[in-house]
Amino acid sequence: MIKKFIYLEWKAFTRSASFGANLAMKILIGFLMVYFSIIFIGMGIGAFYILKKMNLEPLITVNKFLIYYFLFDLVVRLLMQAIPVLNIKPLLVLPFKKPTIVHFSLGKTAISFFNWAHALFFVPFSVVLIIEGYDVIGILFWLIAAFSLVYINNFLNIILSNIDKLFVVFIAITLALGAAQYYKFFDITSFTGPLFQSFYDAKGLFLIPVLSLIGLYVFTFKYFKNNLYLDAGLSKKEDIATTENLNWLNQFGTLGTFLKNDIKLIKRNKRSKTTIFMSILFLFYGLIFFGNTHQPEIMYIFAGIFVSGGFLFVFGQFVPSWDSSYYQLMMTQNIPYRGYITSKWWLVVIATFVSTILASFYLFYGWEVYLTIVVGAIYNIGVNSHLVLLGGAFTKTPIDLSNAGGAFGDKKAFNINAMLLTLPKLLLPLGLYGLGLYLGDKTLGLLLVAGAGVLGFIFRNKVFSLIEKRYKIEKYSTISAYKQKS
Repeated sequence: MIKKFIYLEWKAFTRSASFGANLAMKILIGFLMVYFSIIFIGMGIGAFYILKKMNLEPLITVNKFLIYYFLFDLVVRLLMQAIPVLNIKPLLVLPFKKPTIVHFSLGKTAISFFNWAHALFFVPFSVVLIIEGYDVIGILFWLIAAFSLVYINNFLNIILSNIDKLFVVFIAITLALGAAQYYKFFDITSFTGPLFQSFYDAKGLFLIPVLSLIGLYVFTFKYFKNNLYLDAGLSKKEDIATTENLNWLNQFGTLGTFLKNDIKLIKRNKRSKTTIFMSILFLFYGLIFFGNTHQPEIMYIFAGIFVSGGFLFVFGQFVPSWDSSYYQLMMTQNIPYRGYITSKWWLVVIATFVSTILASFYLFYGWEVYLTIVVGAIYNIGVNSHLVLLGGAFTKTPIDLSNAGGAFGDKKAFNINAMLLTLPKLLLPLGLYGLGLYLGDKTLGLLLVAGAGVLGFIFRNKVFSLIEKRYKIEKYSTISAYKQKS
């Protein structure tokens, strides 16, 4: 039976309307996996000797900070790890046993990169510990406990992605613990450090995370099995409809009509609301780079583009996929593509402008840093806004706005594929800014990047014509792709 599921998954992948794009994306993801795998292996081998050189006991020090390691891992999963799904509804009318469907779907998560990548750190680190004279049995038990916690995070991610209240509670607890640690009110590592160390010191305690993992798997299995019904878990939730006029947008004619629809879409759907949350997180992206003397200076423009372009990347990247559920209906109406594209452009521009204003707290680092963010915003408005709209013509991934509470509904509005598609949009500004730095003038670099944005804005009508033409060419293949399940 499992072989049949694997066969169906392979056919769904190869017969997809976006097979070429999916294959190219998987190849690119593969290269990134290799890159991060090398980093993890290097960390696993080097951690022991680096900590020794700092006169720290390696295993105790690692155990002290494992709580942050696993919390960060869970946060990354919640933001980026898509839940592997099957096309459940067609299978429910076929002679497949429900437990088999659930076991296979949950089993797919076990081979996720987000799980086995941790072995590239923990296994080399454990080997080095054994070579350096640590107790072999103790290290093996500690390793088993660590991997149990990794897979506990895996299933917590699945549960938290489908039970909204638990997600909110988890975020609240995490923020509270982090704030208490930062302001030195409460040091959670003084409790968790000895706990992780006990998996090595006290033989048999490793069974606690192992049994917890088994219990969590059983709970997850029962939860999804109980919701595996077309008229229950996989049905769409119906909410009380509310109306909003937004009449002040009528003065903009057709453009105003499109903008009203987009604003309502964002306000009424959880999947699109997530883009607002992610845009706010992007505002703090510059904290990684600005003020960090170890970062290459060229990365400042990289940060400036991301700080101001959060909404552009997470929302604009999926135009017109946000309208995929009714795209066929739209195409039967006399809707001008130019008006449709222009409304999306204005939405992105307004969001970029607002993000730039909100990012004014970077003035703490000086006018030069904030000027970099402003230049990044100009480039986003003049160039990247056009690139995301053009890319939308080739992004044929339907998005389910209904937010069905089904067992295997993927609610991720933010995923690694969307981030990977932003890479080409960063190479040109990095090149222009790098050219200015090479010529010895940082101001020249900023002028080159801003100049590219201004030129893009000046020639936007010409660019819109090219984008409109491409949307028309891709019209029927896009409709065909939206008929398929994502």
